[in-house]
Amino acid sequence: MNKKKILFLGESYRADAITWMNGLRQFGDFEICVWELQIPNNKRFRRILEYLFAPISIRKTIRKEKPDMIIAERTTSYGFLAAISGMHPIAIAQQGRTDLWPEDSVSYPFKKIIQKYAFKKADLIHAWGPVMTISMKEIGVDMSKVLVLPKGIDLSIFTPFINTSNKIDAIVTRSLQPEYRHDVILKAFALLHQKGIDFSLTIVGDGTRLQFLKDLARDLNIENKVIFTGRIANTELPKLLQQSNFYISMPTTEGVSASLFEAMACSCYPVVSDIPGNQSWINHRQNGQLIEVDNFEKLAEELIWSFENSESRNLAILDNRKFVEENANYDSNMKVIADRYHELLGLRK
Repeated sequence: MNKKKILFLGESYRADAITWMNGLRQFGDFEICVWELQIPNNKRFRRILEYLFAPISIRKTIRKEKPDMIIAERTTSYGFLAAISGMHPIAIAQQGRTDLWPEDSVSYPFKKIIQKYAFKKADLIHAWGPVMTISMKEIGVDMSKVLVLPKGIDLSIFTPFINTSNKIDAIVTRSLQPEYRHDVILKAFALLHQKGIDFSLTIVGDGTRLQFLKDLARDLNIENKVIFTGRIANTELPKLLQQSNFYISMPTTEGVSASLFEAMACSCYPVVSDIPGNQSWINHRQNGQLIEVDNFEKLAEELIWSFENSESRNLAILDNRKFVEENANYDSNMKVIADRYHELLGLRK
């Protein structure tokens, strides 16, 4: 039997997209072809122009590749392009809590209209976590089309390792962009330093704030305790997580964070911002800590509390590994997703 072919609309270089496509190849035996916008985001006018002509280019790709179905990430961009492609079945994924971001954007009302159209035309809608369904229900999406399931993480790579260090060994694995609030984290650790509490802080990755954060660490007199790894290979990440006992993430908004699952799988105790995307997985002082956005004093206080309550922390670490095995297992979750696609193809007229 010939392999079924899927046309993926989205940014194929992104880790999320790679996970999605690889899972479909591995567990659904699908062939994947890709269409994506070529003009970078920072060349705004040219990118908008490319987007306007995208439907013609996508239809050419469909005629050439003859895919059996089309999938797309982000309901307000590639998802809409999938909806007007003329193809079925269509599966689209909401990437953020709403995908309508930023909320003060002049294009916000337009995005609402095209998102609603994309939801209507889609045969299957992915919500990678429960937080994404809230906005869907509010605008009347047909929830029978929604599959609430994260893609999951590879549990054979992200394995548990109990850190027995007698100090706080914390790690941050989010992109060095303003919305992830690394400055808040550094200020919290400066407070720990002032209190004479020993720690090491590893900040993984790259981004526009790298130099700013290095300068801030120096100004706060903690540069000797903070390691900036820069961009690393994905293969290095599990080891760095296993060498840490705390995972910290302070974003102002969150959809579903694979980084959080990876940390939980590797026995890092999660201390994260108190926002809906994190509340889906973390209960405060039960399996992690939820910290008010931008409150570095509270972050420092809760880090001290959780470090001093090692018994509670160790129980949480065990529970979190079990939770990830049951809810965010890449092998089983991607099989469910691939099987659903085959069902869609079987129902296609």
